[in-house]
Amino acid sequence: MKHLFLLVAISFTVVSCSTTKDLHSKEFVRTQQELTEKLTQLSKTASFNGFGVALVNDKEVLYQNGFGVSDITTSAKYTENTVQNIASVSKTVIGLAILKAQELGKLNLDDPINNYLPFNVFNPKYPEVPITNGHLVTHTSSIVDTEEYLTRNVVLKDTINLAHNLGIDISPTRFNPPPAKTSLEGFLKNLLDTEGEWYSKEAFSEKKPGSIYEYSNVGASLAALVLEQAVGTTYDKFTTQYILRPLKMNASGWSFDAIDFSNYSLTYQDKQTPYPYYSLIGYPDGGLLTTSSDMSKYTLELMKGYIGKGTILSKQSYKEYFTPQLTAENFINRSTSEYSDEYNMGITMGFGSTGNFGHTGGDPGMFSVIWFFKDKKMGRYFIVNTDWDAEASGKDQKAIYDLLDEYYIKLNSLSKASE
Repeated sequence: MKHLFLLVAISFTVVSCSTTKDLHSKEFVRTQQELTEKLTQLSKTASFNGFGVALVNDKEVLYQNGFGVSDITTSAKYTENTVQNIASVSKTVIGLAILKAQELGKLNLDDPINNYLPFNVFNPKYPEVPITNGHLVTHTSSIVDTEEYLTRNVVLKDTINLAHNLGIDISPTRFNPPPAKTSLEGFLKNLLDTEGEWYSKEAFSEKKPGSIYEYSNVGASLAALVLEQAVGTTYDKFTTQYILRPLKMNASGWSFDAIDFSNYSLTYQDKQTPYPYYSLIGYPDGGLLTTSSDMSKYTLELMKGYIGKGTILSKQSYKEYFTPQLTAENFINRSTSEYSDEYNMGITMGFGSTGNFGHTGGDPGMFSVIWFFKDKKMGRYFIVNTDWDAEASGKDQKAIYDLLDEYYIKLNSLSKASE
């Protein structure tokens, strides 16, 4: 749930980097090893316990690795195969899934969402203006995150130390006991249906649907529910069939049961204090569980998709995915930061003011970002397993980015795909 947390912090150790070394020159492998050594040194003093990275050009994965620890009690290493939730970076999958469903003839971006939903959703200030699928995936639906959404979405995995864990401050959200877990449909119906248990007119802004960009976690999850109704299967099954498995993201999934839990990383409040395990009821908006290795495959696919050579969507669909959909009139407060993903929106893919694109994410005990530099044809992924320290973590992040940028130039020039 991006916008709800800025997190980070801990320290790291070395793991092996795996890109198919036998296919590359000795100099390429040696350059990878140099990067590993430098990142390992950095991890020893970093403000977060563990982190993962991936680096791609438009043809292959150049580097992927993990550093530090995933469990300070056992000293388990954080590796490229360590599993973590990636928070709102998960939303980029929603756009791919919606466009895949459109390719299959199951829905259209211009369709009103009430053509599909088992309950009606409308802005009570503009009951005559239909909310469309396109509005949901560009955050212009006028649906906003209410306190009910924020305080009910995060659910503990188990009842261990339940009283203590329920009291942990993760404002503006909070942990809920395991029995609070409900279906995506039931959750959204209670929030957005006029007959819903938690319904409030405050779930809708004063703006007309389609007019103003307002980042909406609940709107993103609603897009996933629309997809479920349109294709006749659950969001997790659809995305696994059409996205995760085709990309061989075999260590990834949308629930603890779908991944190898022995590889799952703890997340941390600080370098000494772990959070309890938790999941999201609105899991499509932030609940993908994955590894740096799998995310390197995902990052590569998106980079290829941007240049018209992707495999999971058609060239036309990828063009739509990566086309900024909004204009200046759609923004009230528009971020012009080069690295903000909210200067414009594709189909759940954010754009910065320079035209580079990507998405960030944050939940209790973690921060993630996937970012693409269109001119360099470079994709970069970064994730940590500790709450963000406003002063220290930003410096660590910059140091990591500086190394990745420096070694991208070297590895890209030595890439077997460049020969």
